[in-house]
Amino acid sequence: MIFQIFAGQALRPRLYSNMHFWQYIFFTSCALVFYNYAGYAILAAVLNTFMRTKDKPDPNSPVAPKVSFIVAAFNEGSIIREKILNSLDQDYPADSLEFLFITDGSTDDTPGIVSAYPSIRLLHEPQRRGKSAAVNRAVNAATGDILIFSDANTMLNKEAVRLITRHYRDPKVGGVAGEKKVLSAAGSAVATADVGGGEGMYWKYESKLKQIDSDFYSVVGAAGELFSLRRDLYEPLPHNIILDDFVLSLRAAQKGSRIIYERDAYATELPSFSIQDEKKRKIRIAAGGFQSIVLLWPLLLFWRHPRLTFLYVSHRVLRWTLSPLCLILALIANIVLALAFDSQLFTMILILQLTFYGLAILSMSPAVAGSKLGKIGKIPYYFVFMNVSVILGFFRWLKGSQSAVWEKARRAEAGMAK
Repeated sequence: MIFQIFAGQALRPRLYSNMHFWQYIFFTSCALVFYNYAGYAILAAVLNTFMRTKDKPDPNSPVAPKVSFIVAAFNEGSIIREKILNSLDQDYPADSLEFLFITDGSTDDTPGIVSAYPSIRLLHEPQRRGKSAAVNRAVNAATGDILIFSDANTMLNKEAVRLITRHYRDPKVGGVAGEKKVLSAAGSAVATADVGGGEGMYWKYESKLKQIDSDFYSVVGAAGELFSLRRDLYEPLPHNIILDDFVLSLRAAQKGSRIIYERDAYATELPSFSIQDEKKRKIRIAAGGFQSIVLLWPLLLFWRHPRLTFLYVSHRVLRWTLSPLCLILALIANIVLALAFDSQLFTMILILQLTFYGLAILSMSPAVAGSKLGKIGKIPYYFVFMNVSVILGFFRWLKGSQSAVWEKARRAEAGMAK
């Protein structure tokens, strides 16, 4: 209180005339963050009740179109056998489903394991040129009308392929995105458990947004764990693309096709092995996000794709650009308003902000992580963690130091899954 009085007296003469400026900064920043994370979704959900876009199945289309199931794997020897068995267990006509596993650059026993299964077509080159190059090569070898992509370290439910392909009865559907589920890691280290808790909650939230986006018009960026495209909508990607799945799905949407969200077709994976691994992954995604914004600049032209642009800017562009900056500005403006002016309102809001960020910091401590306080802190921690990663990813993109060559993501031990 004493600090507030003295600080307020020192700052008031210089800042009093700028009070409205700081209020504008504060409320505008808060409004943009709220809109990005919840507001646009509320608006879209309300509009969905009046203008819901539904699938219109075409009775003349084939019931089971020819599907090419593509998996890009790099040094996944520890999990690739499980992935193969999981893929072969799909409830779909065998004569309409081909499997292509591409293992370019792998130096472990991944290619050898894949070659032991006659039902799987192995594509392998010793040179490692990145995931985009590998996927381009796999698509060239594919014969299906529908392409389904899945990561090597994710397992699908048995009905996934069938649930995805049913949407292609509608000729306006150009792609289908499945749901990503992050499992918990029982008995893992505290760091891994913390990552899993935050990551799992984040993807539940993202799934809600994707369903709203899909109902309104289209998913804006599919996750590589499980998504599909019509073969004739696939565009070969430059080898320097970081987020190949994101760019592929939005390019299809840019051509006028919808990307549908099928939550009953899901891919499950374990959380990142540690917070360091998750940080590396998030920074890479953020750097790829800025690269994608530049690459997909026509999507910012609202008059060309009104509904798609609305979703793209609201859900993705703001998340990677203004939202992290607005969080910083809101805190700075709040501090100025609370210390320079006798306002109980801004003092209370500042206390709430500092409590939120304090919980995020406390939850990093191993002594707190397993407690009730640590569980409460998972949400603010992961929220802050994501936004800090975006800022770091922005500078990595500016420097051009983010490689497009994909790395094997370290995940929690399979035996810990529950």
